[in-house]
Amino acid sequence: MCKYLKVKEIVDSVSITHDFEEDFLYAINTSDVLEGNLISPQFLSTDELKGQFKKSIKNDDILFSEIRPQNKRYALVNVDNPKKYVASTKLMVLRKINNDVNLEYFYYWLTNENFLKLLQSRAENRICSFPQITFDLLGEYNVPIPSLEVQTKIANMLKSIDSKIENNNKINTELEEMSKTIYDYWFLQFEFPNEEGNPYKSSGGKMVWNEELKREIPEGWEVGCFKDIISELECGNRPKGGIKDGINDGIPSIGAENIISIGKYDFSSEKYIPQEYFNSLKKGIVKSNDVLIYKDGAGIGHVSMAKNKFPYEKCAVNSHVFIVRSKYNNLYQNYIYLTLEKDYIKKILINLAMKAAQPGLNQPNIESIPIIIPTKNIIKEFNKSIDMMFDKIFMNANENKEMTSLRDFLLPLLMNGQVGFKEAALAEE
Repeated sequence: MCKYLKVKEIVDSVSITHDFEEDFLYAINTSDVLEGNLISPQFLSTDELKGQFKKSIKNDDILFSEIRPQNKRYALVNVDNPKKYVASTKLMVLRKINNDVNLEYFYYWLTNENFLKLLQSRAENRICSFPQITFDLLGEYNVPIPSLEVQTKIANMLKSIDSKIENNNKINTELEEMSKTIYDYWFLQFEFPNEEGNPYKSSGGKMVWNEELKREIPEGWEVGCFKDIISELECGNRPKGGIKDGINDGIPSIGAENIISIGKYDFSSEKYIPQEYFNSLKKGIVKSNDVLIYKDGAGIGHVSMAKNKFPYEKCAVNSHVFIVRSKYNNLYQNYIYLTLEKDYIKKILINLAMKAAQPGLNQPNIESIPIIIPTKNIIKEFNKSIDMMFDKIFMNANENKEMTSLRDFLLPLLMNGQVGFKEAALAEE
């Protein structure tokens, strides 16, 4: 039989000031936690730390943002040396105080999509400058608590789904790194396969001097700028009446905040435009193979790519995103994306953007990016390898989206005893 405990009977919100005995610490802000992951917090000297970084943490603490719960800024602490980390006061540090509750079981309950939406609604109805919750509010919610054995089984089953998601993410990271390595090998070192399948330059392939670059490039290649290979550069518009949160008949509006990298998205701050407005659009509709580049804000020069369902069959970009499409039936899309991913290109774009009265990129900025233009035959061969990698990345990303939905669907059924473990095992398969 399932009983209920209040959140405050399971965890306490602790605020223990860090001892600052270390000269350098990892500073964890709300932006450094996302959907259970700790994302590269800055390693700063104690003199550089802002005043908000005060909280000491331990392994098995739950970091949970007080602001906009639906943004999924949470993580379960598991690091080598917690003393080297200090957390922002904008993060709750939740520490388990009840031995009758499995920590991972509670963590899954706390971070379930449906509960986060409930918290978001409560946060938006509070009188404050932005949607925020407090532990006093959170602590009053009731949590279904089956036996400890059942809690452990539920947590282990959901962890198996998360393990698959994590494995897909690792594969995607490796595939993207591999695609970047192939790009460097072909277009920076000029070691693309020659007709015999050997590296072009080191096998004696003919090189010609280019005065503009002050270096040799393969015979038949040209030097130009993006304008020479781009056919379209589109930007979205803001509909009359604005963009809405989660309207039932809406079409997702893609902004700079939504896309982390190719195949990886953060739709916690998802916005929608009315179906009627979407139907009237002449530009800004996302198509498969589109390259997306962010023109202003904190994400200036950040780039991603759309492919297949991306992850919706219909979506549009907002006014902060450019869609880049190449000539020759999108022949150069992979090349454009991977070129825009190079650090030196991003620096060029940021420098151009900062020259504007209001920092941001415009069409001439992007069209003026200097590039080497390989022959079409070389690009076609390049695409044969890259397309397979990118297709697999998006296949894994879509699978992750489906498994996340499955996990969130199963959780309340399992916790309330509506689904037994035999049925759950079948559902997982």
